[in-house]
Amino acid sequence: MHDHRKHSHGVKEDGFSNKKRFGFVIFFNIIITITEYIGGLLSGSLALISDAGHNLSDVLSLILGYAGERVSEIKPDRRFSFGLKRFEVLIALVNAMSLLLIGIYIVYEAVYRYLNPMEINPGIMVPVACVGLLGNVLSIIIINRNKNSNLNMRAAFLHLLYDAISSIAVIITGIVLFFSELVIIDLMISIIIVLMIVWSSLDVLKESLRIFLQGTPRGIDADEVYRAILATDGVRTVHGLHIWSVSSTEIFLSCHICVDGEPENINTDTIIRDVNAMLEHDFEIAHTALQIENTDLCVLNEGACCR
Repeated sequence: MHDHRKHSHGVKEDGFSNKKRFGFVIFFNIIITITEYIGGLLSGSLALISDAGHNLSDVLSLILGYAGERVSEIKPDRRFSFGLKRFEVLIALVNAMSLLLIGIYIVYEAVYRYLNPMEINPGIMVPVACVGLLGNVLSIIIINRNKNSNLNMRAAFLHLLYDAISSIAVIITGIVLFFSELVIIDLMISIIIVLMIVWSSLDVLKESLRIFLQGTPRGIDADEVYRAILATDGVRTVHGLHIWSVSSTEIFLSCHICVDGEPENINTDTIIRDVNAMLEHDFEIAHTALQIENTDLCVLNEGACCR
């Protein structure tokens, strides 16, 4: 039995869909990336170039995220019975991997500059970093309300948040360089930005892989779900329980339920309705496929059906 009542695609809480938010934020981040990269070259600041690299990953992330939003809205058909909802997760995985690659490049550049020091001009570095911070703050404001609507929006929000933090770090570094010649600080800030880049990508990477590997969704205790189904009136045993998701927002469940009582006295429709109502109310699971059995039809191995 499939219930499609609880879904929110392209959330519009204030008149702006996720796609429009992506559009505005992409525009801001293209300006930030170009400004910071040119400023980094002119000032000689690796921290500023690192921040530009982080912003470039944001631009790619947001463009891919926008594409993910559009493709994920394609309706299911006989060839793709779930639609293309998992495309959103694929895009989030690519985004996380791109962050890791940018982090490796920044580490390489930091080592090179440590061995071959360069002069840094904080007079260019600080104003450019301020422009980057302003753009990041505006982007965060735009995307904040819907940041938890799906994995792509969460990934985009994390990108922007860490960008804002790294911009602040670059500004502080520039101010310090006004009063000292400790160029090593610029390299240290670059490494700190790399650590933030890696940290921001790991959570999204882990969540994306969990969905692809069809693991139990975050926040769902499979044992608790099992006990709740077993406690439903008319249910004798439960086996073949599977809980997974095809996107970051939709949870699916299938299981076999062996009913309690004589077949002629059992209303299987009532049991299915009761189980579905409980799953939706207690666990927000609205997509289910329940097989009702009067006898144990399956050969079991630790609760899993072998045939």
